[in-house]
Amino acid sequence: MKIVVLDGFTLNPGDNPWDAVAPLGEFVCHDRTSADQTIERAKDAEIVLTNKTVLNRETLELLPRLKFISVLATGYNVVDTAYARERDVIVSNVPAYSTDSVAQLVFALLLELCHNVRHHSDAVKAGRWTHCEDFCFWDSPLIELAGKTMGIVGFGRIGRRAGEVARAFGMNVIAASCSRNNPPDYPFEWREIDEVFAEADVVSLHCPQTAENTGMVNAMLLSRMKRSAFFINTARGGLVNEADLAQALMDGALAGAALDVTSTEPIAADNPLLKAPNVIFTPHIAWATLEARQRLMRITAENVQAFIAGDPINVVN
Repeated sequence: MKIVVLDGFTLNPGDNPWDAVAPLGEFVCHDRTSADQTIERAKDAEIVLTNKTVLNRETLELLPRLKFISVLATGYNVVDTAYARERDVIVSNVPAYSTDSVAQLVFALLLELCHNVRHHSDAVKAGRWTHCEDFCFWDSPLIELAGKTMGIVGFGRIGRRAGEVARAFGMNVIAASCSRNNPPDYPFEWREIDEVFAEADVVSLHCPQTAENTGMVNAMLLSRMKRSAFFINTARGGLVNEADLAQALMDGALAGAALDVTSTEPIAADNPLLKAPNVIFTPHIAWATLEARQRLMRITAENVQAFIAGDPINVVN
């Protein structure tokens, strides 16, 4: 079978080879594929691997040999899964590969908000500590997490892991989720989404983006937050009305935000959050530790092997 990878660079920029996938068929890997290149590159493939390259209905209609799509991620909104099902094209994803890495970045972002580590390090290097009249100084409030409340929206694997880390910091955990199955064994309390935003000292998003929840973090929801609270998004940028969040930050309606994702990626030059105060960004790196990418590669190989063997796994359609 011919296997075509449409956008393999982020998974393997040179440190995570395709050795487990390449021997499974006639293998071709493209670092990046633009929309106008997709059909030409995938037209002869039975198996296509994609991360962010879109496979919509119009594209899938022109790929008659296609039998299987393996998405190189947990989220699979880049594929028209309903039409793929009509075409008997199986779509699989890679669940649970980045749980620990994403939870880790949530707290890297949160600790930066609490301590402004980079700013204070730069101040020391600039000589401010050397010339300080006291043995220490700080330019912003320093915040202790113990006893504060972590509000988690979306309580799947990553949300539950983030809650576990929060508990290790001595935080209380409240959570909102469409499904309340398989709760963790550490102490927490269920809440509705608006209650999470109203009660939490830190709100962290961990839900998938759907047609129903796109833009759900809007002015009304943000207005419920404590002025001292932080907002963190490592899920999907489209969950947030970015203009509303920028305005809330400018109005001081919350103390700060940390974002690993935005509605358009790479971030658009005119994104209003770029001019908002008290916001920090990372460029969609929560998933990208080497360890997580190695797991993603291994599970992708398992997905392809299982499909070829006639017993597909991690099927999402």
